[in-house]
Amino acid sequence: MTSPRPNAPFSTLRSWIDRLEETGRLARTKPDVPLEFTLAAIAKRCDGEKATLFPSPGGHDLSIVSGIVSSRPWIAEAMGVDEPDMLNRFRDAVLNPIPWSEVASTSAPVQEIVIEDDINVAETLPIPVHNEHDSGAYITAGLVIAANPKTGYQNVSINRIQINGPNRLGILILPRDLHRFYDAAEEAGEALPVAIAIGVDPLTLLASQAILPIDRDELEVAGALQGAPLSVVKCVSNGVRVPAEAEIVIEGRLLPEVREEEGPFGEFPQYYGPAGKRQVIEIDTITHRKGALYHTIVPAAMEHLLLGAIPREASLFAHLQQTFPSVKDVHLSRGGVCRYHLIVKIDKRWDGEPKNIMMGAFAGHIDIKQVTIVDEDVDIRDPVAVEWAVATRFQAASDLMVVSGAQGSRLDPSAADGRVDKMGLDATKPLEGDPFTFTVVHVPGEDDAELDAWLEEPNT
Repeated sequence: MTSPRPNAPFSTLRSWIDRLEETGRLARTKPDVPLEFTLAAIAKRCDGEKATLFPSPGGHDLSIVSGIVSSRPWIAEAMGVDEPDMLNRFRDAVLNPIPWSEVASTSAPVQEIVIEDDINVAETLPIPVHNEHDSGAYITAGLVIAANPKTGYQNVSINRIQINGPNRLGILILPRDLHRFYDAAEEAGEALPVAIAIGVDPLTLLASQAILPIDRDELEVAGALQGAPLSVVKCVSNGVRVPAEAEIVIEGRLLPEVREEEGPFGEFPQYYGPAGKRQVIEIDTITHRKGALYHTIVPAAMEHLLLGAIPREASLFAHLQQTFPSVKDVHLSRGGVCRYHLIVKIDKRWDGEPKNIMMGAFAGHIDIKQVTIVDEDVDIRDPVAVEWAVATRFQAASDLMVVSGAQGSRLDPSAADGRVDKMGLDATKPLEGDPFTFTVVHVPGEDDAELDAWLEEPNT
């Protein structure tokens, strides 16, 4: 029997893994699973059903865990809320951050072991090779933390990080806050101090994907999700503050005027992000817990997709409701890789309103490529129900909006240098006309359990 859902959020990775194990949602493998492909293949097979713990993979002393937030109900449970309350809970944390609390190094589990000499990241950490055509081993669940050189405020993001050498990492930096920090440091001819935290609690992991203004620290959103200040510690070799309860931290510097080949790498659209000359991190120090757990995210699996979806949904929901109170819910669909296709449920007030909402959604996040507007009677998390609404309530000549050549995701393989064509579909019923036209057929009593009494038992 499943244990009752705790009402308190989970504030450490280990307590969350314990919860998954006690409720039958953690698979353990035999020791020594190969790091190249086999580990990722097992994790992907369990994706969405169980997290996977790999003891001593590839002969390493440390173990790997994957798939820890690969289901929407799991993420709600980690927050300590019911699933329908998840977006509002995340939005409240973004609006009401809690400043972190700094602890001494002696109180930080992540600094129990400090490695400063003869650094070899691939020997210290069990780093998998995930996909067939990936250019090598990649860190995929590392929270990259850096401070704005001009203001000192930190930013947190998850970036793909390639192992280039014993103390050298290649990194893809998209044109967001970290890129601005790096540009400012590079213009001054200086390296940008960074830290990569691996193996954090599920709420800090989720908070890292919050959509915030520059100079707002995602670690403060993590504190709000946990309901208490997040404990952080100053890095050994630089001034970056990292989660004190993390399993592993890699400390280093983003080097100015240095670019090295990085990629290809399998990305969330289920295609390979191309190779190119990218920025480089030189590692100065590695710290970790005794018996640390290394977290890896399998690219394009549900853990990867949901970490992007839920913060975006919460942000888009808040953004749209500010202007359109008729918006009741939003959903980034699995078929749209939890980034590109948005379904919006509304209580329509005017026949032109859906097109305004489409424009608001496109403005809300550059990744949004398709917006489908439906009525309140449609389950936006059921792709069959959404397709039914499009099939029966949508006419292309009057209900389709197309925006050509807009800014979109650079990881969309159909984009032209990041430019995409966007589409909106109004699949709502018209307010004018005979309401009987859109009366859904229903058999009285079809949902009544007493009907089962009329059915004969099958012969056995």
